[in-house]
Parts: sequence; structure tokens; C-alpha cells
Amino acid sequence: MKNKYFDIHAPVFYPSAVIILLFIGLTLAIGKPMEEVFSRTTDGITTNAGWLLVMAVNIFLAFSLYFAFSKMGRIRLGGPNAKPDFSTFAWFAMLFSAGMGIGLLFFSVAEPIMHYSNPPRGATDPVVAAQDAMKFTFLHYGLHAWAIYAIVGMSLAFFTFNKKLPLTLRSVFYPLLGDRIHGTLGNIIDVVAVVATLFGLATSLGFGVQQVSAGLAHLFGTPDTITVQVLLIAGITGMATISVVLGLDKGVRVLSELNMRLGLVFLIAMLILGPTVFLLDSFMQNTGAYMQELISLGAWTETYAQTNWQNDWSAFYWAWWISWSPFVGMFIARVSKGRTVREFFLGVLLVPSLLTFLWMSVFGGSALYLELNGVGNISEAVNDNIATALFVLLEEYPLGFITSIAGILLVTSFFVTSSDSGSLVIDSITSGGKLDAPVGQRIFWALSEGAVAATLLLGGGLKALQTAAISTGLPFTLLLLIMCYSLYKALTEEYEELMAQKEKKERESYRKVLEGLIQKRQQRAGSSAGQKKE
Repeated sequence: MKNKYFDIHAPVFYPSAVIILLFIGLTLAIGKPMEEVFSRTTDGITTNAGWLLVMAVNIFLAFSLYFAFSKMGRIRLGGPNAKPDFSTFAWFAMLFSAGMGIGLLFFSVAEPIMHYSNPPRGATDPVVAAQDAMKFTFLHYGLHAWAIYAIVGMSLAFFTFNKKLPLTLRSVFYPLLGDRIHGTLGNIIDVVAVVATLFGLATSLGFGVQQVSAGLAHLFGTPDTITVQVLLIAGITGMATISVVLGLDKGVRVLSELNMRLGLVFLIAMLILGPTVFLLDSFMQNTGAYMQELISLGAWTETYAQTNWQNDWSAFYWAWWISWSPFVGMFIARVSKGRTVREFFLGVLLVPSLLTFLWMSVFGGSALYLELNGVGNISEAVNDNIATALFVLLEEYPLGFITSIAGILLVTSFFVTSSDSGSLVIDSITSGGKLDAPVGQRIFWALSEGAVAATLLLGGGLKALQTAAISTGLPFTLLLLIMCYSLYKALTEEYEELMAQKEKKERESYRKVLEGLIQKRQQRAGSSAGQKKE
């Protein structure tokens, strides 16, 4: 269906919209009992399929590193002569803002403190507990997480820019399904991608609005209630809708760069106001410790401890990032034309991870510094309301009120960026892969994201947000595992074609040179014969 306001691919748009609207309707109609449903769903998935999520993210990282350092790394997205559409800074800013934004602000203080208070590996020494807390925080926000985005982003970018297929998840499976991607199987893949994307986004938006509400309550004494959070979602979704209407270049790019600059100012301010030397030392030590235990941490499933820590943290994170991956991957794909495969994977894996590690070391490290020195009540605040953790930390350092206001603005900005860029991605999938869907369609999906986030908060708060991420992330994990093989197959064929073309050009060049030499020799021979004749 196509008109002034909508340009939809019906077999994807309508099933996706129906599933989402049914979820909203049922959750609101059932009410309080949905909390128990969400809780049981989350526990069942993480207990029985946590091992699969752990194995999958390690496979994604292994494939990412292989593609980066293999001979296929020389392939360029868009063809040998393609040029990047955005500067390197703008590229990093957009993928970083889309990939981690709200999670960094929500968990940068809370997660290290919670791991410190409840050590995953049972450490009894406070120093060891602090070190382990940062290692596991790095694990959840580091290379494994970005490898998920890198695999999806590269797959979409390659099949769109090099193979000229629509920018949808179905295109990634062309080497395996052929023209069947345009039929029922392709529609099912895209519907799963839309639902996973929207619920992954709603999870992040729910966390973000909880933090904004908690920050306002902490600073100004406003009510921190579900009603206030829903009103905040409505207001911020309105801002995101404006950005969506402006489009990728005028709206999303500008906001992403603004996020990056605000984030850097916020980071530098905390680094200066906090225990600077301690934080810089911790960044170096945390990064080294994480790299040293990368394999063992990544494969840890607490088999012998038999606690629920893994279910509450790692399994949730992996499912959350996977449910986000269609959105982040497609967004990264759209802004990565002109990059080589090697540049893409190393850029997506390393730069955001290092920035994340610095961020976590500064904010998480500042909180741990207070805990280790018996200052403040960060642990108590985190246990009371995880969303207030950042603001309780900031008030322990100079200019706490000003930095808290900056924190609220930054959360809001990340909220808007995630919502508008997510809307653009869902628009693309539900319009059959078009890069510029009509404005009405963008508005519909922006409002839908806000509605789902509000519904999750009304239907169970934090547990509902976790369930949304996990339940949509698990089925999409299977698609991503197949995607790895499909991408390997396609890149291998592309490399062989490029080598064949290069060899053909070299033979052609050699033939021309040889013909030139023969022609010159014949000319000399003819000239000599003429002179003798004379």
C-alpha cells in the first residue's frame, strides 16, 4: 500500500502491527497478574537457554575477528570506488549513540555497585570484589556486545550496498534462500526483526524514562510514579517524532553528534571532579584485567555455583543486545557505506568498546572509590531504587546539582536518539527495504515505541522490561547464528569474484603491454627493412 503518508510492505507491516497492538491490549486488560507472567517467562528462558545465549555471543565475536583480519577485510562496502557518506567522527558518534546510550547512563553506577555488593564469583575481599565488579561490567558492555551489532550491521550493509538487495533482514539470507527471501520465509524473518527491534527499544526507553523520573524526583522532589513516567514517555516520544520527521541527516545525525559532545563533556567533568588519578589507574587496570580474562569471562555460566546471578545479568544482557541488533545493525549499516570490512569490524568493535570502558571506569570507579573508602551511601541508594544511582553518586562530588541536571539532559537526548533512529530502521523494514519511508509511517512507529515502553512500565516495571528483551532476543539468536554462515558464504564469494576480476585485469594489462611491445618490434623491423631497401 502506498500513499502520501504510508508506503508499506503489507505482509510485514500488518502482522508486526497486530502483534504489537495485541500485546499492548492484553497487558493493559490483564493488569497486575501480568507481572507474574513476565517473571515466569524470564526465569524459564534464562534458566533453560542461558547457555545458548552465552555460546552465541562468543560465536559472534569469533566471526567478527575472523572477518576483520582475514583476506576478506579488503572488501569495501558499496564497491571498490565507494566513499564514506559521513566523517569518521560522525560515524562513531552515530553508532555509539544508537548502540549503548541509555544503558551506559542507567547502569554505569548501578551495575558495578551491585556486583560489588553481590560478587558474581563470591569474592570476600573488597578489593577483589571491586575488580570482579568492573570485569563483569566490561564483559556486558564490551567486545561481545559490539560483535552482535557488527555481525548484523555488516550483513545488512554488504547485501544492500554490494548486492543491491533491499535494506531488510531477509536480504541477509539470500545466499541460503535465494529468491525465496521475497516470499513467506522472508516476511517471517522481517516480522521477527520488527518485533524484536521494537521490544528491545522499548526496554531501553523504559530504563531511560525511569532514570529521568528518578533524577527529577531526587533533585526537585517531584513524584516518581508510573503516571509521571508515562507522561515523560509521551513528552520525550514527541521530541523523538520531530527528529524522525527531519530524517537521518538533519535529525538523527545532528542529535547523535550532540550526544557525543554532551557525553564527552559529562565524562571529562566527572573525571576532573572525581578522584582523577584513581580513575585513570582503574581504566588501565580494568581494561587489562578484562582482556586477560576475556575468554573465561565470556564462557562463564556459573555451572557449579548454581545461583540466579547469570540469569539476572549476563543472560538478560545478551538477549537485550540481540533484540536491539536489528535496530542498531541496520542503523550502522545505513551510515557505513564506503568503509572496508576490516575498517568496519575494527571500528565497531574497538572504538565504542574503549569509550565504554573509559565511561564505566569513571562513573563506576567513582562509586567504587566511595564504597572502598566508606563514604556516602551508594549501595543503599542502588538497593532502594536503581534508577537514582547516578544522581546519588553525583551529589557526593562538587557541582552535584549541575552535573545531575546535565545527566538528565543526556539521558533525555539518548532517549530521543534511540527512538528516532529506531523508528527509521523499523520504517525501512516495514516498507520493504526503502531508505526513505513517508513521514506518516515514521510517526506511527515512533509513537508505537513510546506506547510499548509505557505499557511495559504499567504491566510490571523493571521485570517487564527484562522479559520483553529476553523473550524477543532468544528466537532472534537463532537467526543471527544462521546469518554468520550466510555472511561468510557471501563475503567468500565476493572476494573470489574480486580476485578473478583483478586477475582478469592483470592479464588484460599484460596482454596490452605485450601487444605494444610486439607492435613496436614490428615497427622497428619494418623501419629497418625500409632502410636496407633504400
